[in-house]
Amino acid sequence: MPQEKYILVVDDEPNIRTFVRHSLEKHGFKVNLATNGWEAIAEFEQKTFVLVILDIMMPGMNGLEVCRRIRQVSTVPIIILTALGEETDKIAALTQGADDYLTKPFGVGELQARVLAVLRRASWADTTRSVGTMRFGNVEIDFEQRQVWLNSERVKFTPTEFSLLQELALNPGKVFTHEALLRRIWGSEHSRDAEYLRVYIGRLRRKLEVDSSKPRYILTEPGVGYYLVK
Repeated sequence: MPQEKYILVVDDEPNIRTFVRHSLEKHGFKVNLATNGWEAIAEFEQKTFVLVILDIMMPGMNGLEVCRRIRQVSTVPIIILTALGEETDKIAALTQGADDYLTKPFGVGELQARVLAVLRRASWADTTRSVGTMRFGNVEIDFEQRQVWLNSERVKFTPTEFSLLQELALNPGKVFTHEALLRRIWGSEHSRDAEYLRVYIGRLRRKLEVDSSKPRYILTEPGVGYYLVK
């Protein structure tokens, strides 16, 4: 019997909660609901979820703070829901650890596509690679276990972060365009969402570089994209 997959949906608007729950249940997911940030944290501590769908604008503890707290203890995929469409808001959500960003109002098809894409990236963690390990500088990557060490200490990576690092590391010296990386990691629907890539490259650098403002390994090719050097 397949294991049930639970998704936590957090939003203070009853209509949004109902809409998202019904959309997900049609795809066979089990849905837990929370109406605010404190309820979300309590729910998250009680059960193992495959995904968290989280509104930003809520009374009390907002979604960004919930996202930050979850990221302190878990790499579970997180999709942010919000009525805010400004790039600065997207960057704030991604910087706190969100994997994707969905602006209200949205339709059933868009919601389902984003959910399935995020879960697909997370499922890559269950797919082993035969390439073994790689070292560059003080960094070691185990592709089969999807683990990273810096100076022999384990560094936590979310599934999306690891997928981006893996794409660069398995092709050292190859310059990937912004569009190519966005398509490979986030999917064709995000091929022009450059802010996703800027934020995630920044996150990789902060975790692996001695000085993230002067990277040694994950480099920028101005006007083109990014590449990794060993």
